[in-house]
Amino acid sequence: MLDILLPILIFSALALAAIGAVRRIRLWRQGRPSPVPVLRGLAAVPRRYLVDLHHVVARDKVMSNTHVATAGGFVAAMALAIVVHGLGLAEGVLGWLLLAASATMFAGSLFVARRRRDPPARLSKGPWMRLPKSLMAFSLGIFAVTLPAVGVLPADAGGWLVAVLLAAVVAWGLAELVFGMTWGGPMKHAFAGALHLAFHRRPTRFSVKRGGEGRSTGLKALDLDDADAPLGVEKPADFTWNQLLGFDACVQCGRCEAVCPAFAAGQPLNPKKLVQDMVVGMVGGSDARYAGSPYPGKPVGEHAGDPHGPIVAREGTALVDAETLWSCTTCRACVEECPMMIEHVDAIVDMRRFLTLERGETPNKGAEVLDNLIATDNPGGFDPGSRLHWAADLDLPLIADRGEAEVLLWLGDGVFDMRNQRTLRSLVKVLRAARVDFAVLGNEERDSGDVARRLGDEATFQRLARRNIATLSQYRFDRIVTCDPHSFHVLKNEYGALGGDYEVFHHSTYLHTLIEAGALSITPTALGRVTYHDPCYLGRYNGEYAAPRAVLEALGVELVEMARSGYRSRCCGGGGGAPITDVPGKQRIPDMRMNDVRETGAELVAVGCPQCTAMLEGVVAEDRAEIKDIAELVAAALGDDATPAPAASDTRRTTEEVMG
Repeated sequence: MLDILLPILIFSALALAAIGAVRRIRLWRQGRPSPVPVLRGLAAVPRRYLVDLHHVVARDKVMSNTHVATAGGFVAAMALAIVVHGLGLAEGVLGWLLLAASATMFAGSLFVARRRRDPPARLSKGPWMRLPKSLMAFSLGIFAVTLPAVGVLPADAGGWLVAVLLAAVVAWGLAELVFGMTWGGPMKHAFAGALHLAFHRRPTRFSVKRGGEGRSTGLKALDLDDADAPLGVEKPADFTWNQLLGFDACVQCGRCEAVCPAFAAGQPLNPKKLVQDMVVGMVGGSDARYAGSPYPGKPVGEHAGDPHGPIVAREGTALVDAETLWSCTTCRACVEECPMMIEHVDAIVDMRRFLTLERGETPNKGAEVLDNLIATDNPGGFDPGSRLHWAADLDLPLIADRGEAEVLLWLGDGVFDMRNQRTLRSLVKVLRAARVDFAVLGNEERDSGDVARRLGDEATFQRLARRNIATLSQYRFDRIVTCDPHSFHVLKNEYGALGGDYEVFHHSTYLHTLIEAGALSITPTALGRVTYHDPCYLGRYNGEYAAPRAVLEALGVELVEMARSGYRSRCCGGGGGAPITDVPGKQRIPDMRMNDVRETGAELVAVGCPQCTAMLEGVVAEDRAEIKDIAELVAAALGDDATPAPAASDTRRTTEEVMG
C-alpha cells in the first residue's frame, strides 16, 4: 500500500511546491528590475551557503551543528526519498543512505525541539513552535517507511492501518517542509534564502578577503538624472525584486533584534519586524499574524499595506511609522548578524530617501542640518572660511600651495568642534614626529556628505561629493588619512561610484603602520585599565578591528575588552543622523554603552571617532570613564618635544619607507 501512497504524496507535494514557487516569484517580480547573472548566481549558491552563510551561522556552534544536521539531513533525505520511494529505486545502498539521512535529520530536530521548549525572546513563536514536530514527523516517517524497502522489515509489516498512519505522518512533514516552503510558513526561508544567495543585490559580500578587504558596505547611488526612477522607496513595489526576495528569506531568528541598539534603547524599531512588515506589504494584508517582538511601544496589529500602497502614510494605517525608520543608527549590527545576509540598512535608507527628497519630512533638526549643508557645506552652518581657525598656531601646510603631498590629511567637520580639535592637534603632532609629508585642503575641504546621505538627501550628498572630487582632482597625493570613520568610509567606499577612487586610511591604521615601521618613538605610559570602543563605520563597515588594538598594545596599556566588542560592538548612537532625528526611547544608547564600559572596570575608553567621543562624553555619570582618542594617547606617549616640522626631502624618503 505504501508503494502506491508514497509516490502520490511525494510528487503531489513537489507539484504544489512548484505552483507555489511560481506564485512566490511573481510576488518578488512586483519590484523594480535588477539585472543579475542567473546561471553564475545559481552556480555560486553551494559555496555561498556552505562557506559564507555558515561563517555567520557558526558563531553559535550549537545552532550551527543543529542546522547542518537538520537542513543537511532534510536535503539529502528528500532527494533520496524521491529516488527510493518516488521512483521505486531502493536497491543497493540508496535505501541505507536514506535511513542515515533521515536519522541525522531526526537528531537535529531533537535539538530544535529542545530550543523551542523555552525559546529566547528574540525568536518568533506562533507557527514556528510547530516546526520541531514537523521535522520529527518527516524524518521519523521517512525512516519508518524505508525499513521495509531495505529488507529490515517485511513489506506488509503492520498491515494497511500502519501503512496509512505512516503515510499520514509523511504527508504532515511534506506539507510543512515542501509545500510550505513556497506557499508560506516557517520553511519559506529555505526556498527564498537559496535564491537570495544566488541573486543577492550585493554579490561582492561573498568575496570578502581576510581582514575585511573587499567588504561591500557603501550605499548604492541614485541616478538623479533618470526622470523615471523613483527618488527612494515609497511603496513595497519600489524596492528591487531581489530586495523583496531578500525580505522573504528572513528566518525570523531575531539575531538582528538582539543586537539592534535602537530596539535595546526602547525606540520604535525592531529590524526583524521591519523586514516582516515589508513581506506583509509585498503580499498585502496586516501584521496581525506576526509572532515576534513588536516595535517597542507599538502593539502588533496596527500596521497594514499592499504592494502599491505607501509604506509610510501621512495619515491612516500604513506598514511602518516614520519614526521607526528614523530610529536607525545605520550601525549595520543587524546586517552583520543576519544569517540570511539581508540588507536592512539599505532598505531603511531607501525609504528615508523618499521621505526626505519627495516629502521633505526629515524630523527634528534634520531639515536644519540639510539646509546648513546646502548653504555652508557643513552641518553646523559655520562659516566655511573658518575651517582652519583652530589651527592658526600650527602652520598646517596647504596642498594648494604645494600642489602635491604624500598624505592628504582629511580634517572633517570635527574642525568646528572644540573637543575634536584636540584630537586633530594630537594627530598633527604625531604625523610631524613621524616626519610624514602631509598637507591639508584647508578651506577647500567640504563636508564628505555622510550625514546627508544617511538622512536620505542623496542630492546634497552627490553635490558635496562631486565638489570634493573636483577639488581633489587638482592635486597629487598618494593616500588620504582621516580620524573620522564616517568620512573614511564615504571617501573609500562611496565616492568611487561618482568617479573618486582613492587609497584611504583611518588614522588608527596609519598610526599602526608608522609604529610598525619604527617611525615613532613611543614611551609607554601608565594609563591603567583601558577598553576600546569599536566605531561602527570602522569595524563593521570596513573590517578594521586589529590596528587600533595593536596601537594600544604598543602603548603598553592593560587592554580589557567589553562583552560586546569587535564585530558585535554596541553602537554609540551617533551614526545615521540619529542624534539629529533624536527619536525618544526608554534610555539613551550611549548610556548603555557606558554601562558596558563600567562592567570592565576600565578607567579610560580609547576611541577612534569624533562622533563616538561626543556621544560617550555626553553621558552624565559620576563614575564615567575618561574618553581619549587613539591619536591623543599616541601623542602623549611621544613627549612634548616631538613637534618639529621636517624638511620635505627627508619626509618623502621616510614615508616611502614606512608605506613600502
